[in-house]
Amino acid sequence: MKLQPLSLKKTGLTFLFFASSLLVMRCSSDDNNTNDPSPEELTPSVIAELYRDNCGGCHGQNLATFVERDWVYGNSSEDLFTSIHDGYAENGMPSYGSALSDEEISAIADYILSETEGVTQEMLLEDNPDLSGIIESEDMNFRLEVLTDEINGVPWGLTQLPNQDLLVTERTGSLYRITTDKSLETISGLPSMYTEGQGGLLDIEIHPNFAENNTLYFSYSKIDPNNQYMLTTAVARAQLQDNALTEVEDIFIALPYHGTGHHFGSRLQFDENGYLYVTVGDRGNRDVFPQDLDAMAGKVHRIHDDGSIPADNPFVNGDNPNGSIYSYGIRNPQGLTRHPVTGDIWEGEHGPRGGDEINIIASGNNYGWPVITYGINYDGSPITDLTEMEGMEQPIHYWVPSIAPAGMDFVSGDLYYGWTNDLFVGALSATYLHRLIMNGDEVIGHEELLNDIGRVRDVQMGLDGYLYLTVESPGRVIRIVPEN
Repeated sequence: MKLQPLSLKKTGLTFLFFASSLLVMRCSSDDNNTNDPSPEELTPSVIAELYRDNCGGCHGQNLATFVERDWVYGNSSEDLFTSIHDGYAENGMPSYGSALSDEEISAIADYILSETEGVTQEMLLEDNPDLSGIIESEDMNFRLEVLTDEINGVPWGLTQLPNQDLLVTERTGSLYRITTDKSLETISGLPSMYTEGQGGLLDIEIHPNFAENNTLYFSYSKIDPNNQYMLTTAVARAQLQDNALTEVEDIFIALPYHGTGHHFGSRLQFDENGYLYVTVGDRGNRDVFPQDLDAMAGKVHRIHDDGSIPADNPFVNGDNPNGSIYSYGIRNPQGLTRHPVTGDIWEGEHGPRGGDEINIIASGNNYGWPVITYGINYDGSPITDLTEMEGMEQPIHYWVPSIAPAGMDFVSGDLYYGWTNDLFVGALSATYLHRLIMNGDEVIGHEELLNDIGRVRDVQMGLDGYLYLTVESPGRVIRIVPEN
């Protein structure tokens, strides 16, 4: 079964007005750019494709982030043109002024305004794809069970408690419990955090002995207490008592603080020996942080469950907090999991334009960013001409073009007989669930599942043996149920 794509197509005259207005739009400032389409070529279908390819990955193919939005930089056509053309790097919005012509940017700005005029979040809910019925995979059939579609925002991280309740983080700073009877309850006690751009409440993980100690961990974007404009990724430990967090304390802070609102990471994963792995993005400072062992951004870290640093970490040097660094050369890691057979830690990260990667994380390894990459800049210019170098690891798998890989997990147990030990990756820009068919550590095939379901933010095997997804716009938590 192929899900129907989410759409906001209108039957009125608004968009026709904007399309026809392209004929009189301003000319490109680059008079020598002969490859830019003329205004006559910017048909409604072409403009929709421009939005899809350049904007939909972050803002939703159904323009969900523009609906009932608090417009920080203004919502006129001119304001949107400026935002797209110049970008706001500090908040994770790249500049498209050199990648798109002025006519194309104007068309996209008008498209956003026309397609969202009069639309509400409630209307988006009504436009959800049909999730009922049996879905046929290459090796197994299954159905979807929606546990909730009432999360207003971006459900980012997911974990399951021993009693089979689910905990779900929402990026703008809410933590929810989904009970076994599908009720949605709010958990109090979170610290203050930065919740703009790509920041906010991120991943969540329970302690391996949660049943005895009620301890959990969450990552979030923390504001420098001495400078409200400087940010970083932090990990806190807390006790869960009913629906409240108590004894909340930071056990990891990635130094230095940095003044951008993107590439925080961050995923959490315990290994089979009780070490906690933490991913931290490069914070947008790609030319310095990822390869600098004096900075904690652009790295995978390994710590004890109390935040202390293992003595056998590869870069331990006295009391240096950077001794938590386990591997480096990382861009924007939003996937982390443990292989159910080998116990190895696998990491997934966003490339720029192309070059998304899956890596097996090992002590001291350099994964190359930005010295080597299979990606290019968003404006089409090269980052480097190197895709490999001695002393830098090659990915297990990479994507060109990008799918924007997010949470990921291996299928294990007995329920999913055709998928055992395959890796399932949430795709944000591609809006589907990507199955990597595995033979040990080798990718031997691919399958796209749940096309057009929305931005799949997290993928987790539950303690109960089921595979769970979090999906954006609207915020949903879904259980995949095999049909034997």
